[in-house]
Amino acid sequence: MFLKQYQVTLIDKKAVFHFDYLFLTVFCLYVLDAEDYQPPIWKSYLYQLQQEAPRPKRIICPQEVENRPKYYGREFHGMISREQADELLRGAEGAYLIRESQRQPGSYTLALRFGYQTLNYRLFYDGKHFVGEKRFESIHDLVTDGFITLYIETKASEYIAKMTTNPIYEHMGYASLLREKVSRRISKTKNDSKKPLLVRVDSNSVEMITSLVKRAALKENENQFNYEKAHNFKVHTFRGPHWCEYCANFMWGLIAQGVRCSDCGLNVHKQCSKFVPNDCQPDLKRIKKVYCCDLTTLVKAHNTPRPMVVDMCIREIEERGLKSEGLYRVSGFTEHIEDVKMGFDRDGDKADIGADTYADINIIASALKLYFRDLPIPLITYDAYSKFIEGAKFINPDSRLEAIHEALLLLPPAHYETLRYLVTHLKKVTMYEKDNFMNSENLGIVFGPTLMRPPDQNTLATLNDMRYQKSIVQLLIENEDVLF
Repeated sequence: MFLKQYQVTLIDKKAVFHFDYLFLTVFCLYVLDAEDYQPPIWKSYLYQLQQEAPRPKRIICPQEVENRPKYYGREFHGMISREQADELLRGAEGAYLIRESQRQPGSYTLALRFGYQTLNYRLFYDGKHFVGEKRFESIHDLVTDGFITLYIETKASEYIAKMTTNPIYEHMGYASLLREKVSRRISKTKNDSKKPLLVRVDSNSVEMITSLVKRAALKENENQFNYEKAHNFKVHTFRGPHWCEYCANFMWGLIAQGVRCSDCGLNVHKQCSKFVPNDCQPDLKRIKKVYCCDLTTLVKAHNTPRPMVVDMCIREIEERGLKSEGLYRVSGFTEHIEDVKMGFDRDGDKADIGADTYADINIIASALKLYFRDLPIPLITYDAYSKFIEGAKFINPDSRLEAIHEALLLLPPAHYETLRYLVTHLKKVTMYEKDNFMNSENLGIVFGPTLMRPPDQNTLATLNDMRYQKSIVQLLIENEDVLF
């Protein structure tokens, strides 16, 4: 019955079929050998509690209320007291109404019946309804989500407090096994014309494997550069039942049930996100552009030691531009620089920046500087900025050099490697000073504010720090062989 139902959805492209994690587990058992594969056990206790939560029952006001806000319906009862609201809701678990406050006219209260008592919440509207962080399109959805949260937190407060103590995240050896099994089965079935259904089923199964499986496969890639990266979690509304990929528990509620990493797709409870290690493996499908993308995210997504923009631009400059007068000081045409930027964003490492397309090497040099200026976190990060500035203020040359060396060690590995590669290149640029007229001081003036920015973005602080920014880059270039 299971395979027949799935086959229908493959044939009819208009059919909509939702796979939640429990369904995926059953699916994997069909695709893989049961004796070799042990599926994760998604914990359904909280899901069952959500199903038991009270259903909202709107208490309708029998008469039309004057001055009723247009964003409320017949559940609005006008200016009534707490006692009157309690009387209307008494004996009906899940009942709710809205009233105008007698103490503060013009403010509104959501009264609802839960646990055989009436609860009152200050109600707000700014285009959506809310009593806390979550915002809802309708009062009915707000109340439904509220009852779910109240019921689960009342019935399972101790359980929720202990959810993170024994996470499945630390025991996910099944993930790489699953990936390997699916890949092997696909390879086998592609050569077996007598089993077309299995080919189609397995092809789809690869796409539906959870982000944990994808991440485990990436971890096993020997060429993956071992840069630590924190997950980029953002509050997310999941459609249909979802389970946390850290603790394996159900993610309850109607909206904003948890958070999703926008770089790798990991789905977890908000409270579980605090315990997830910094092991994000970004998915290229989620990285929409090259410029303005976090540096570590970009290199991990492309599996490179440095951003491909840096490698490609520097390679092009060293092949045909080291003797170009005013290299990095002279700017290329703005529209051509934007073309290069769009080319990298669109084509990645397939972007064409050769001499036939951009004869003026200043365009490539300017595009490289623009990449560093557009980084959301500068190459010399905000966290390390003050240490670099403090180091540059030392009068004694040896102390200054030692302080800059210590500041370099504060950089994340991907930032450190990129800076090392760039400074090695800039040192090479200074070797052609008699042709390009660019010494370490000139390059410090150009690259100082490009590579580092003060965290507070204070204009006065930026102006005061500019001479130190220049001297830092100059110091890095002149002592490249010692510092890196």
